[in-house]
Amino acid sequence: MDTINAIGRRKASVARVYVSNGTGNIKVNGREYKEYFPLLHISAHVIAPLLELNALTTYDIKVNVSGGGYRGQSEAIRLAIARALTKINADYRPLLKIKKFLTRDARVVERKKFGKPKARKSFQFSKR
Repeated sequence: MDTINAIGRRKASVARVYVSNGTGNIKVNGREYKEYFPLLHISAHVIAPLLELNALTTYDIKVNVSGGGYRGQSEAIRLAIARALTKINADYRPLLKIKKFLTRDARVVERKKFGKPKARKSFQFSKR
């Protein structure tokens, strides 16, 4: 198998993932994923699709991610890895779909409106 690539997005983050056969190395922007995401609950997003398929030591993964914060980046990577795994083997799709790893979370920040300090917040109202 040669390299399979996929893309994942979440909020303002975009993750490009390259999956190939290997021993389970996961590099995010040239660093180990545990070093890039030091918090356990955030780094768990990255390996969740692999744990679901018991394929943690089967593939080497190289990730380029940009934009957003740590949480958005980790969830973008999760989506991209799940998409790449379904390209590799179509039998993985039902298992990943049940856990909602293939669903793009479309929630993004609401834009600021004119005449207001934020999207919905208003200045204090004075009747007189």
